[in-house]
Amino acid sequence: MSASTLGKSIFFIGAGSMAEAIIKGLVTSAIIAPQQIYVTNQKNHDRLVELREKYGVELASSIQQGCELADVIVLAVKPWAIKDVTTELAAFLNNQQILISVAAGITTEIIETIIKQEIPVIRTMPNTSSAICESATGICKGKYVNAETLHIAEKIFETIGKVAVVEESQMDAVTGLSGSGPAYIYYLIEGMEKAGVEAGLSQEVSRELVVQTVYGAAKMLLETKAEPAILRQQVTSPNGTTAAGLQKLEDNQFHDILYAAVARAKERAGEIGKELEATLWNTK
Repeated sequence: MSASTLGKSIFFIGAGSMAEAIIKGLVTSAIIAPQQIYVTNQKNHDRLVELREKYGVELASSIQQGCELADVIVLAVKPWAIKDVTTELAAFLNNQQILISVAAGITTEIIETIIKQEIPVIRTMPNTSSAICESATGICKGKYVNAETLHIAEKIFETIGKVAVVEESQMDAVTGLSGSGPAYIYYLIEGMEKAGVEAGLSQEVSRELVVQTVYGAAKMLLETKAEPAILRQQVTSPNGTTAAGLQKLEDNQFHDILYAAVARAKERAGEIGKELEATLWNTK
């Protein structure tokens, strides 16, 4: 793809790991020239210099300057910083710009209320696999977002993995499933690795076998497009070793444990969102 594919300049407010992951995806995919990416943060200038040297992006001296230069503004700050940053930002926005938030728990309505303008606001929930451009990202649109604007956001986040567009009411579920999901997989791998060691393998061999098994199974799902239940059945011979192992998982309500984990993470995401509203904006 050419560097002009996106056709927009982007300003990142915040220069942490998520901002870097998105910048890396944009630059690597070449849908935008590095010189069309602007970055600023609150006080760590050395970090900005590091990003400029690594990716060739431009540094914005202030929020005002970044807004004057960019078509898309990405709020890549912690949730507790959103109120102050967005309040300052509001004075420099125009309704031709797009505002994208990666701040967990912050609704589009809250941001729209602060900026007091009819500007498209898009909320996103990437996960930590964005660091290697393999994120599963949920995105939802605010009140003033049209199809063209949403498509621009999709193109940006497709540079760091897969994108699912959902209703905002579903964002807590996205958080509980794919936002927290990498940790569930790592925890599963921890357990399988320990099981391999208990069965007599070295930790090194057990780790290698487990990680490759998980990778291979995920790749099978992606490449064959088969239902996971079908692939599971293909591996499971009657009265065989896999059947015996799966029976133990069923006996211990393995799926019920997963349902409960996702449900509780979803619930906690909603609780955190309400806590943020109450703390930062004094709303109920």
